[in-house]
Order: sequence, then structure tokens, then C-alpha cells
Amino acid sequence: MFSTIAYAQTEAAAQGPSGFEQFLPFIFIFVIFWFFIIRPQSKKLKAHQKFLKEIKVGDSVLTSSGIFGTIKGITDEYVVLEVADDVRIRVLKSYVSGSPNQGDASKKEGQK
Repeated sequence: MFSTIAYAQTEAAAQGPSGFEQFLPFIFIFVIFWFFIIRPQSKKLKAHQKFLKEIKVGDSVLTSSGIFGTIKGITDEYVVLEVADDVRIRVLKSYVSGSPNQGDASKKEGQK
């Protein structure tokens, strides 16, 4: 007489991750970018700016295009390089990339 009907219980709706948990992977990726890309680039930029402030007439330098020369004149924006006897060129100061023996020093440090 009595028929028993089994009713399925509905489960409580599953809750998704919180807002912080959703952004956690993005935060982790940003931290990786900071330590492997942004931070080293900013250190390199600061070192280059320091080098440009310290250069003086008579220093041997290397331009970013691969030209070796000796500084014969400096202004705020330009550097006059002597690349051969009585051959002088004017180069933007920002294109002076370093000292020609700067690479030798880094090789020696790497061997220690």
C-alpha cells in the first residue's frame, strides 16, 4: 500500500576558488618575470648609465655597432671617437656600450 519513493538528495553546489586563489598563478608568473627578466635588465641599465657617467677623454671604448675607438671629446649627448690616426667620428653617447677589455674581466671572473 505504501510505495516508497526514493528521492535523490541534491548535493550542495561546489564552491569555486576564491578571488585570491584565482589570481595566485598570475602573481607567481609575475614574480618569475621580475626575477628573471625585469630585475636583471634594470641592473644592467643602471650599470650602463654609471659607465657613461664615468667615461672620460682618453678612454678606449666599444660602440654597440662594434667600432673600437678612443674618446677625444665628450658632450652631454655625443662622444667624439678617434678610430684611426686623424679619423674621428661623432657617436651618440648612449651607443657607447662598454670598454673593450670589459669582456676580458668577465671571462676571468667566470674562470675563478
